[in-house]
Amino acid sequence: MSGYRNTSRIYDRRTGPAAQPVQWPRVLLAGSALWVATVVVTFFTADSNLVPTIVLLGSFLVPATVVVRAYERHAADLGPDRILACFGVGGIIGVLGASVLETYLLSPSVWMYVGVGLIEEAVKLGALVLVCRRLRVSGLRYGLVLGATVGAGFAAFESAGYAFNAVLSVQGLSLRDLVETEILRGLVAPVGHILWTAIAGGVLFRERRAGRFRVTTPVVATYLGVSLLHALWDSMGGIAVWLVARSTTSDWQRALFDLGHMPDPTTEQVHLYTFYDTAGLVVVSLGGLLWLRVLARRDRTAPIPAQFPSAPA
Repeated sequence: MSGYRNTSRIYDRRTGPAAQPVQWPRVLLAGSALWVATVVVTFFTADSNLVPTIVLLGSFLVPATVVVRAYERHAADLGPDRILACFGVGGIIGVLGASVLETYLLSPSVWMYVGVGLIEEAVKLGALVLVCRRLRVSGLRYGLVLGATVGAGFAAFESAGYAFNAVLSVQGLSLRDLVETEILRGLVAPVGHILWTAIAGGVLFRERRAGRFRVTTPVVATYLGVSLLHALWDSMGGIAVWLVARSTTSDWQRALFDLGHMPDPTTEQVHLYTFYDTAGLVVVSLGGLLWLRVLARRDRTAPIPAQFPSAPA
């Protein structure tokens, strides 16, 4: 016996649950249309009451779409209530825990982003365990979806904070900065928090036994690995500056810097910084996606047990 309740339904992990109606394109298109319409109306009416709507729609659209797609394709048998709990409760617990720990444990230093990566990946995993402790399922597939959902919730609430800060300027409310921030964070959301927590959650659930989460060597190694990806992502701007300084800084710029002045970068240095920063983010993203692909392939080729536990009704 598997030791799980409600095991009457058996799913083949090579095929996943039965096909469901595809809704994620509608979520993406409808949400994008509403966001664009709200931005346009706000631009022409200067109605600041619409700013929270822009913040919420723009911050939650992409993370929610990713969650709907993952749920439909890989974990429809879990039920929407568990997905909503992971997204909402898990995301809020994650951002609250990260805020408290980063405030009291971190200070500006060269290693600050390493600390950010370790803290944020830890609180997301903790939130995942807390929300799913009574959910008696295991396996990589469930962990990938539930981990991605917690990561999406974290990304959505974090992006809302960045968007709120972007809209505030010394000249008043800046709609342009708000829109640019939301577009940028929406584009990178799937290969940031969502990807990292999906990987960590997948290994965590794969190592689960008899309904208990276990701190095994693969779990610890995966946590440290995704924390490193997180740290590299956050520090890429500083790394890009260092690379530009090492490769192009002129004698007059060094002289000004030695005198306590920050020299203005040349046009070439600005373009080179953009290249280094973008290339670094692409490399980090590809590393995470390759890791995810390897995990999925190994899971498909592993021996299949006689039964797969289903989600509780």
